[in-house]
Amino acid sequence: MFGSYFSKEKKIFIFGFSHWKTFVEHWFPNGLVINGPFRISKRSFGLKWRWLILFSKKPEVYVWSYNSPKFLEKFCKENRIPLVRVEDGFLRSIDLGARHTVPLSLCFDRSGYLYFDASGQSDLENLIQNYDFDSNPLLMKRAERGMAKLVESRLSKYNISNDGDIEKLYGKKTKKRVLVIGQVEGDMSIIKGCDCSIDNNAFVRIVAKDNPGSQIIYKPHPEVLSGIRKQPRQSNPDDVKDVALVLEEDIILSDCFSTIDQVYTISSLAGFEALMRGIPVSCYGMPFYAGWGVTSDRQTCPRRTKKRSVVEIFAAAYLLYPVYRNPFTNAKMEFEDAVQLLGKLKRDRK
Repeated sequence: MFGSYFSKEKKIFIFGFSHWKTFVEHWFPNGLVINGPFRISKRSFGLKWRWLILFSKKPEVYVWSYNSPKFLEKFCKENRIPLVRVEDGFLRSIDLGARHTVPLSLCFDRSGYLYFDASGQSDLENLIQNYDFDSNPLLMKRAERGMAKLVESRLSKYNISNDGDIEKLYGKKTKKRVLVIGQVEGDMSIIKGCDCSIDNNAFVRIVAKDNPGSQIIYKPHPEVLSGIRKQPRQSNPDDVKDVALVLEEDIILSDCFSTIDQVYTISSLAGFEALMRGIPVSCYGMPFYAGWGVTSDRQTCPRRTKKRSVVEIFAAAYLLYPVYRNPFTNAKMEFEDAVQLLGKLKRDRK
């Protein structure tokens, strides 16, 4: 690792990345990637690492999500070294990340926050708040076409789910239909994106209470349905069958949205996918697409003062914020290329 350290290449130090995420090296074709440990302590982050970083030419430190201890953040701040947080993009793969599937998109956020963190302004929030969308009609046309193409393709962030016979699953529609989106409890998107502690079952009961006389349909997270995330760490969906129809198969979101009148979520990306289809969305937390006037929000964010359209939010989140890369050739892609590749991968899988 250190044999070529004294080359003139830009030095990229990465910390907090799981052992299988070796793919990240391909995202830095113009730099030397130096892998740090997944978990670092003050002891392991000793003189060796400090010396290597400080004596590099324009070093950058990349951390996966929030896997960065305070002393690393302090070290970077005191030495004016960029600390970049990395997360999956919104159009990710043909399978779950928990199954070690290489992503087609990543988000590199230099603000100190990530898009799901409502406690501070991420680069994505800054884009939505401050980007002059009116001055870029070509971007907006591209966003309109891209959003329509994504909806037409029936693709989502993850694409492992099955097609479903909704009439058979939901039954005959006789009343208002409300879909509740489950999430992984303990996930950072809830911890950082919601100002109170809540689990899926409690959320389902809140939605049921707020919508008397409606048919409540609960879609647990794919990782819960697949058995990757298990009780007791996750609330048991069976416990809310008295107030909701619980989907026991992992059905593609595009089908789940069929005949739905309203979607409720804590902070899931599925809420934005519902907005793309013109379905009203209520958010219990503050995901990146809330607070702009397109959702009904329980939580507020005083930083988000602009009124934005779904197309503008899409342009920021899917076109401007992430980076796309072909996992087979490692070549950089655009959003449109990623949609085409994911569609092919999905068709080939059937």
